[in-house]
Amino acid sequence: MSSRRTLTQLRWWSLATCLVLGTLARPARAQESHTNWRRSEPPPQSPQRFALELRFGPYHPQVDEDFGGPPGPYDQVFGSDSRFFFGVEFDWQLLRIPGVGTLGPGIGWGYTRMSAQAALQSNGEPSAEKTFLSIMPMYGIGVFRVDVLARETPIPIVGYVKAGLGYGIYWTGNDLETQARGHTWGTHFALGGMLLLDAIDEHASIEIDNQWGINNSYFFFEWMRSDLNGFGSTDDHSVMHIGTHTWVIGLAFEM
Repeated sequence: MSSRRTLTQLRWWSLATCLVLGTLARPARAQESHTNWRRSEPPPQSPQRFALELRFGPYHPQVDEDFGGPPGPYDQVFGSDSRFFFGVEFDWQLLRIPGVGTLGPGIGWGYTRMSAQAALQSNGEPSAEKTFLSIMPMYGIGVFRVDVLARETPIPIVGYVKAGLGYGIYWTGNDLETQARGHTWGTHFALGGMLLLDAIDEHASIEIDNQWGINNSYFFFEWMRSDLNGFGSTDDHSVMHIGTHTWVIGLAFEM
């Protein structure tokens, strides 16, 4: 009787252990299939039509190109160091090319400001007043993004190219008054790459999409060429060359 009772107890303990292990294994399998959706099919996303970029980088305007290149009046007043630039860009992903990426128009806005001690006209020594130059570059572009790797493979990389027209306004003066203002047109070109941040935490990216409608988040690095020089005008010295060639970093969101 004792051996039969022991055998019965062992059977009950075995059954209970199987039930407990099975209960613990089901959530683990469900979580694995939920977080590693790139192994099979991605979960449904909200509609993706637009992209928003927050942009930062150095800015050194090409003002001295009007005078044969630096050193010129700009470098003599403000120095050769670049100033901080920030901006935003909004893109409409009008067309999706299957197996390649997106194509559509975009608009951008930026701002930078530089200041320095004004020089005395009598001896060129620094005065107590500050002189400044503010620049607001803007542009309208076409944007072509190649996102097939990030969408269909485990490689979280997106490349892009941008090209279009640029427009900039500027104003300059001192602590007492604005002495001059103007504007100029030109061309705008950029080439860059983006790192898909969703790959870091895919579960969090799904929750953000469900709650906020943000499909993808990126960190990007870009080389930007903004030739705001009156389309290459060299005879009209009233056109200030306020464009720049620089690099930009930032965050981008698709929604």
